[in-house]
Amino acid sequence: MSKIFSFCFDKLKVIPYVFYKLIFAAFATTLIFSIKFDLLETYLFDINTKVSANLNLFILHDPQIAIIQISPETLKIYNNAYPDLSFHNELLKKLEGVKNSTIVYNFRRANGQLANITGTYEQKQQFSELVSNLKNVFFLSNDMDILGNGPLLKARLNIPLDSLKLLSAPRTIDTKLNAKGSVTRRIILDYQGQTLAHLFFAQKYNPALKNVQDVWGSFERIGTFQTYIRFSPNKSFPTHNFEDVLNSNYDISKLENKIILVGDNSETSIDDYADTPFASDAPDLISTTELQANIFQTLIDNNSPKKTPVSINFILTLIVSILTVYVALSVKPSKGILLLLSTFLVFWCLSLTLLSFFNYWVDLAHPFLAIFLCYYFFIPYRLIIENRRSWEYLQKNKLLHQVEELKTNFISMMSHDLKTPIARIQGMTEVILKDNVTLSSVQREAVDTIKGSSDDLLKFINSILQYGRIESQGVELHKQAKDINQLLQDVIKKHEFLARVKKIKIATELEPMFPVSVDSDLIKQVFSNLIENAIKYSLEDSLVTVKSREEGSLVLIEVIDTGMGIPEEDLPNIFMKFFRSHNVKTSTIKGTGLGLYLAHYFVTLHKGELTVISEAQKGSKFTVSLPLNS
Repeated sequence: MSKIFSFCFDKLKVIPYVFYKLIFAAFATTLIFSIKFDLLETYLFDINTKVSANLNLFILHDPQIAIIQISPETLKIYNNAYPDLSFHNELLKKLEGVKNSTIVYNFRRANGQLANITGTYEQKQQFSELVSNLKNVFFLSNDMDILGNGPLLKARLNIPLDSLKLLSAPRTIDTKLNAKGSVTRRIILDYQGQTLAHLFFAQKYNPALKNVQDVWGSFERIGTFQTYIRFSPNKSFPTHNFEDVLNSNYDISKLENKIILVGDNSETSIDDYADTPFASDAPDLISTTELQANIFQTLIDNNSPKKTPVSINFILTLIVSILTVYVALSVKPSKGILLLLSTFLVFWCLSLTLLSFFNYWVDLAHPFLAIFLCYYFFIPYRLIIENRRSWEYLQKNKLLHQVEELKTNFISMMSHDLKTPIARIQGMTEVILKDNVTLSSVQREAVDTIKGSSDDLLKFINSILQYGRIESQGVELHKQAKDINQLLQDVIKKHEFLARVKKIKIATELEPMFPVSVDSDLIKQVFSNLIENAIKYSLEDSLVTVKSREEGSLVLIEVIDTGMGIPEEDLPNIFMKFFRSHNVKTSTIKGTGLGLYLAHYFVTLHKGELTVISEAQKGSKFTVSLPLNS
């Protein structure tokens, strides 16, 4: 039950920290959303529009718009002058035979005249009479009819062109009201209850557009209903030069069932060109005629980009803020930046997909700023916390280092002080054993026990002293060329008595080899620890095998026993200081837990390797690998 309460308490301690992160993410999202970032938002929208076009994600199929333009080539043909009204009369007569078409003139109005359309008074009269007889010819005006307190004030041309059907089709320019710059992105559909030219023409080709509310993505703004333009890549609409259409060989059937836009693309006036998301600098600007084509096609297809609701944008920004706060506080900076970049790329790809295939304009500005602001607000906070932790760890490390040094000094001092009484005990037992006085069997056994115990204690003290020396100042090697086999035989001879007591046979398989440069004292201690362990942890009447051989540039020494072995879970830890296997701790076999640690340390000091293969209840094989040339 106490464990359950402890677990629940630990979980409760985490909740406030997570809760604070969520609170800050929500606060940051609310703060960011309270600020308008129209410039950045429209800039990112323009990027999406261009990328969508470059990747052919949005392709215009069979546009209902055709353009007849006055191009620089047209001016050359007409002696560097615009074709006068007599040629326009000829054009209209030819277009009169086009089935189900609407002819829309798109020329600027200047001083009550159509800019760049010249002619005598008689030609103007003829043109006006011809247009009056044709029911499908209209003229676009950038001015809006104004509904004041009196009658409707309609835009007009000067006499005799005042009877021309002039329709309001104002071109918007995004300035400080939406975003700085002069890019056209919006369509005005309705003003003071009047349906403007673009929607008027679109309703003829798309009967579903019964009113302004039927337009996808329409919104109300400053007394008007507006929507955004779905731009096609430049030169997406079929375009014909003015002089080509007048040619007798021209096939007018190409213009059937289309809105025919007649306009200027002669590159003589900047006023005849518009900035779009595709281009904002000459010579990549599009003509206002092609702009009108994009507007008409957008409404006919009813595929304006529609801004996603504010609530959805807020939720998306909140999710991004929460992720950013988590990354800033919990993930390594390198991985965190990569994760946030990946998040923004995924989010951007999502917005691009929604725009290209579903006509939704997802706000990227606020999520982008949420990533930037949340990350760079929390990174300094995280650095302060980590610096404080580093300072605390440093202080704790200094304290632990001092404690470790005191411990090592204490162990060394105590070991040295213990060696003196142990030496006296050993000396006294030797005197007793060599004395001519006859001891009883009980006394003899007691003296032997004292001698054995003092020997074990001395070994333990020596191990502690070596460990203390390693911890404090390390061990310096004194290498000499030695016969490894001879060292092994010396060690084996020293342990024969211990083996006889347990009725264990030590078998040797020693191959002749050249002398190896080693510190004989340390290497003999390695062999002694391994052979002694093999004897101690083997059963009576068993076998311990010691092998040596050369293999490539190494000398290999193997000590193999058939004893209790080492459990698999203990194998990674057996060379740690003071570690003893679980099955050994529960036995009566004594040990310090330093023998294998020292053996591994001494072998590593010789640039060698000590490895083990063992299986519980089946024995162990320790292998010492020493380089021949070191």
